Amino acid sequence: MKAFITKVQRLIVFVLIGMLAVVVLLSTAHLGVLIAQETWTPPRFLIPVQGLLEIFGFFLLVLIGVELLDTLKAYLTEDVIHVRVVLEVALIAVARKVIVAEPNSISGLTLLGIAALILVLAVAVYFERQGNHELVPDSERR
Repeated sequence: MKAFITKVQRLIVFVLIGMLAVVVLLSTAHLGVLIAQETWTPPRFLIPVQGLLEIFGFFLLVLIGVELLDTLKAYLTEDVIHVRVVLEVALIAVARKVIVAEPNSISGLTLLGIAALILVLAVAVYFERQGNHELVPDSERR
């Protein structure tokens, strides 16, 4: 029974990787179209601030997809989820929210919550890196 569940689990991860790869490819193409549109809209080659925010937000969204692909690939090959990659995806997602969000439309309490979330994720990344740094022997450090 355990072998069957493992095979089903691997099949699901393969399907997820395929679907996510399609989404990331289409999103990358959409990002290219968005950049071309913003570049060719008069005045040419001058992208307004709102356009830049939209491009950066979309760029980070594609980057999140790429990192999720990396997470699924690591899970498939090593049968483990890397905490560092998950934390990086979370940081990118929060950074995207901060970049795309209109500060005037968000309450002060929500901004404090986002700041606390960024701080907690940064501390988690720091401790995760420190933990991995201690596991590497001195002879293998650069």
